[in-house]
Amino acid sequence: MNPKAITEALKTKAHELGFSHVGVVPAVPGRTLGAYLRWIEAGMHGKMAYLARSDRLVRRQDLTLILSHVKSIICVGMDYFTQAPPPHLAADPSRGRISNYAWGVDYHDVMTPRLKLLGEWLQTVCGDHSIANRVYVDTGAILERDHAQSAGLGFIGKNTMLIGPRHGSWFFLGELLTTLPLDYDRLSAPLPGCGSCNHCQTACPTAAFPQPYVLDARRCISYLTIELKGWIPQEFRPLLGNWIYGCDICQDVCPFNRFAPAAAKPTFSTSNWDYALPPLLDILALDENGFHTRFANSPIKRIKRRRLIRNACVAAGNWGSTTAVPILTALLDDSEAIIRGHAAWALKQIGGAAAETAVNNAIKNETDEQVRLEMS
Repeated sequence: MNPKAITEALKTKAHELGFSHVGVVPAVPGRTLGAYLRWIEAGMHGKMAYLARSDRLVRRQDLTLILSHVKSIICVGMDYFTQAPPPHLAADPSRGRISNYAWGVDYHDVMTPRLKLLGEWLQTVCGDHSIANRVYVDTGAILERDHAQSAGLGFIGKNTMLIGPRHGSWFFLGELLTTLPLDYDRLSAPLPGCGSCNHCQTACPTAAFPQPYVLDARRCISYLTIELKGWIPQEFRPLLGNWIYGCDICQDVCPFNRFAPAAAKPTFSTSNWDYALPPLLDILALDENGFHTRFANSPIKRIKRRRLIRNACVAAGNWGSTTAVPILTALLDDSEAIIRGHAAWALKQIGGAAAETAVNNAIKNETDEQVRLEMS
């Protein structure tokens, strides 16, 4: 088979495996590499030190360091949009908001084995098992949105998301790097862009977009609730609202997402709104076993209990209801200092005699300095 025939068959196979979008580009450095390096230099990656590691930076500039003799990148997308949450539930401050992508099973566990199958199929159909492949799903040191844009899957918008003109931005990305030369996609015409629209910039509660096409991760709710392992800066806590895992605001307001198709399979959805928009009291009551049982198949498991309860404490403080005082008081004895500290902050936000007494009693036995600062 010649490269064109192989590529056409490859795309058909990718769709059969459940991928909604597929494009193929040569394995060369991303066109926005310079902008990425300037972003790192400005420190906008926050505490995500892995993004600035020298070995990762070098790999982004030379993909042969990832896979020797790599020739092609097969970029795939998988739609995950299910439906918008009921507005009355999403606006209920007693419930935690979870980003749409985490309502169902972990997308890594869905896409990774399918991309591996695609690589194995490629070896079989070519009759050449010396073809080397490498699979990435949100893990590799490559500029995946840049490559996907070159492959025609969409354009990078002002909110830095990859946006398909006819399907919006509710889709996951994955890559299959291969040593096999293929027939590469070339855009016949420029894709549309955001134009004068700035809905995402004006809607962001934390002003995480200092300018169009630039995200300051240090201010992003998704970063603060997922990637940040430590203490959430106090200045941002009131701005998080009831988001406890990720944030969808800049996608919710994007006009292109009115074209978003529903996911073909219910893999990423839920029929239980108490899972997608869980009562905060339920989340705050989770111990380690309860957390692992509830989120065993979810991407939420990756942030572990300590970060999820930390986030829920902030949401409870923003809720401001005395209903949360008993469970927050119990968390003042949690084994995790970061949970004790954020619970104390929440109690101080709620106020009242019971909350004040709980914090004053807890500080007497507290030995962690950061927690004491939160309590004092």
